[in-house]
Amino acid sequence: MLAVMSAALDVLWPLAIRGVINELANTAPKLVKLRRLNFLSVVIVVVLVVRQAMDTFRGYRTAVLNSKAIFRLRQKLYERLLNLSLADLAGLKSGGIVSRLSSDVESVSGLIQMAVLSPGVAVIRVVLTVAVLFWLSWPLAISGLIVLPPLAISSFLWLRRVRPIYRSTQADRTNVDARVNETFGGIRVVRSFRREPHEERSYAVGHHTIIRKRLYAERMEMALETIWGLLIPMTMLTIVWYGGRLYLDGRAQLGDLFAFSLFVTLLLQPVWQIISSVSQTQKSLAAMERVFEGMEMPLDKPDQPGAVDAPARVDEIQFQDVEFAYRPGVPVVKDFTLSVPGGSIVALVGPSGAGKTTLTDLIARFHDPTSGSILLNGIDLRHLRLASYRGLLAVVPQEVFLFDGSVRQNIAYGRRAVSDEEVEQAARRANAHGFIEQLPEGYDTPIGERGFKLSGGQRQRLSIARAILADPRILILDEATSNLDTESEQLIQAALTELLKDRTTFVIAHRLSTITHADVIVVMDQGRLVEVGNHEQLMSRHGLYFDMVERQRQSFGELAQLG
Repeated sequence: MLAVMSAALDVLWPLAIRGVINELANTAPKLVKLRRLNFLSVVIVVVLVVRQAMDTFRGYRTAVLNSKAIFRLRQKLYERLLNLSLADLAGLKSGGIVSRLSSDVESVSGLIQMAVLSPGVAVIRVVLTVAVLFWLSWPLAISGLIVLPPLAISSFLWLRRVRPIYRSTQADRTNVDARVNETFGGIRVVRSFRREPHEERSYAVGHHTIIRKRLYAERMEMALETIWGLLIPMTMLTIVWYGGRLYLDGRAQLGDLFAFSLFVTLLLQPVWQIISSVSQTQKSLAAMERVFEGMEMPLDKPDQPGAVDAPARVDEIQFQDVEFAYRPGVPVVKDFTLSVPGGSIVALVGPSGAGKTTLTDLIARFHDPTSGSILLNGIDLRHLRLASYRGLLAVVPQEVFLFDGSVRQNIAYGRRAVSDEEVEQAARRANAHGFIEQLPEGYDTPIGERGFKLSGGQRQRLSIARAILADPRILILDEATSNLDTESEQLIQAALTELLKDRTTFVIAHRLSTITHADVIVVMDQGRLVEVGNHEQLMSRHGLYFDMVERQRQSFGELAQLG
């Protein structure tokens, strides 16, 4: 409505100026001319002020609408990305995720204005202006507008060639951003192998490619702008030349000629606004395609119809002919069948690449079996609501991940509304309280991105404290004590022994001396279960487990002699 009213006012003030000029050219007395001149001048000022106020208010309301739309779009995209599968997230790369949430969504920010509101307002202005032009003088209207339709159509077709260039530029920027994240994430490797010059060249080449593509697209747009820049004065010259002849022939008034010039200027401005909005929209649409590409990616393990909440107790976990493959036809877990009583400590051992971590990922439902099933209390995990099942879990990975925040925030990450006393108690049980108290701000000390301000052992103890505080029913420990010194490891083992009571625990261990107390030891090789039993049973069989233990004893014995 505001756009229509503003467009109508844009038509009124040139008509008022036409009246002023025609009034000056007539034969009325000077005093009458002066009164009419003053009146029409006041009308023009009022119209211009009201029109500007409307445009300003409309611009503000458009900005508010645009901000709300972008906020919702960014939130929806972030929510979607958080719930994608690990494989899809790995395919996007960290740089691709960040660029979609930041630069791509930001590029879409003006799409509502450029693709809907601005062209809509411009069309209204064009229709009203053309109607007035034909009302004033149809011969002048035809002479001034004859080149406009073919030029506008050609401009639209020309600008359609720009969007693929901008889409390619967005993809290149994603690759550059991803490489930057990898470079600084692995900065120690980069420096240790003296690869700084290579990374600098790679970064320069990537950005040089982006700049060349953008300059090519801008050259195409500038060529069009040049043509339109020449169109306005050439059209004005045509109107003055042809309109002057009509005036000399007595078929047009001087005010009509002047008003016609104003209306043509007002007409070309919204037409170019439509063309320009198409140009800007190409950039936004290229980004919009990438945003919606992310929005349309399938969610990770959506709850099946009829899914139920996970049980509060873990009585039994069963693996029935489980097989899993990251790539079709290349299974990394095969024919895995096992029954684990609730509250058991299950140790997973075997050579590197045996499938131990993949099996724990299946337990955590980071992946689902390619075939077979995993049952909790007789219920297939796929029939449980994922959020409720994950509420039973806590994972202590070998590669600890901590967030850029305080010690307290990282320990309490797995639980909401937790007291300071509970956080401290979890830290004590993980043997972390001592070093935390020595930090500059204690539990409120910022630890930096990925906890870079802490040692490896300190980071791992915080990860264990986080798992302790989560109080899980199912606990997964992936070599959780690998970065600890001997004294700390002994204290952690004592704390874990208390923690593991009445919990079903899966432990991946390479140092076999740490899992001799396990209720069940599962020996895996090439994705298969080859042995199962406790430590004494497996040692008596003289199989793969026995060989692994003996090799480690010999290795540690040799190390002791060297020491």
